[in-house]
Amino acid sequence: MTTSFERYQKRRLISSYFSVVISISLVLFLLGMLGLLVLNTKKVADHFKEQIALTVYLKDNAKEVEIEQLKKSLAMADYTKSTTYVSKEDAAEAHSKEIGEDFMEFLGYNPLQNSIDVYMKADFVSSEQVDKIANDLTSKNFVDEVVYDKPLIALLNDNVKKISFWVLIASAVFTFIAVLLINSSIRLAVYSKRFIIKTMQMVGATKGFIRRPFIWQSVKLGLIGAALALIGMAAVLYYLNNSFSELNILGDVKLLAGLFIGIFLMGIVITWISTYFATTRFLNLKTDELYY
Repeated sequence: MTTSFERYQKRRLISSYFSVVISISLVLFLLGMLGLLVLNTKKVADHFKEQIALTVYLKDNAKEVEIEQLKKSLAMADYTKSTTYVSKEDAAEAHSKEIGEDFMEFLGYNPLQNSIDVYMKADFVSSEQVDKIANDLTSKNFVDEVVYDKPLIALLNDNVKKISFWVLIASAVFTFIAVLLINSSIRLAVYSKRFIIKTMQMVGATKGFIRRPFIWQSVKLGLIGAALALIGMAAVLYYLNNSFSELNILGDVKLLAGLFIGIFLMGIVITWISTYFATTRFLNLKTDELYY
């Protein structure tokens, strides 16, 4: 009879610990993924900004020397990420493939122009800076015109600001919710042992002596939960890095290491604080109040 009861109690204890660990790991995992989103919001926004091309159309009478000088000056400019020279012949061939017929046979000549596609660094992709760059290029006498999608740049910058703001708000709210969830799990685990706490107190054990094993046990559960969360984050990071290699998610090792350490420490700190206050609450209750 005693053995059966002890086994039952042991199963209940393991089940309680298991639920606490799962709760901690899930909450920390979601918090870590939100942290990854915050860290990579700018990187994703920069990726899209750098896909916008500023196209410099050259006059037909532009000399080869002038074109080469412009290509070199653009390649060395602070705002340039990469450049692509597109000859009028290559442009005609691409356009013919796009429309499915050779338009030059119908027209009798090639109306397209030589051009240079300039892909700028993300920090320079704003309406004001791109306008200035376009005006500087247009002032050259062998440049016919400079074309870029001005409404798209304005829309992209506005949306990046809005998304960044709401991501920060969501991060703060979710962090608060995460702390509450972990705290609730710990409180429930301590609540199941409230009579043991009061019994130890009644036989003369000090509050510090009573708290110590509970805090240590919760910290161990927090460590296990944090470890599981970090394993899950590492798996997701590996998948995302392979699926979206152009974003170079694993590029900033220091930031990622800081995030992983932060999640790990959060698992320890939250469980420690939650257990401390939960045990203190039951230590301060009268014996009759334990039943409510």
